[in-house]
Amino acid sequence: MSQRVIRVAELATTKSKAGLLPVSPATVWRWVREGKFPKPFKLGESVTVWDAEAVESFIARRANGDALAGERQS
Repeated sequence: MSQRVIRVAELATTKSKAGLLPVSPATVWRWVREGKFPKPFKLGESVTVWDAEAVESFIARRANGDALAGERQS
């Protein structure tokens, strides 16, 4: 069975396209650096992807009200 992967272009929202997350690519990368978002892995020199299950788990936790580390809950 092959692993499903997601590229940053599918994750982040830009002016022209909605992504899985309502944040910019810069925010995704900042969250990775801060340990708030799953770490990506390289498929090639210029191809970086995330494990789809890890991203789906992150989204589900956020939908259930889990705050990011250092973020206040309302």
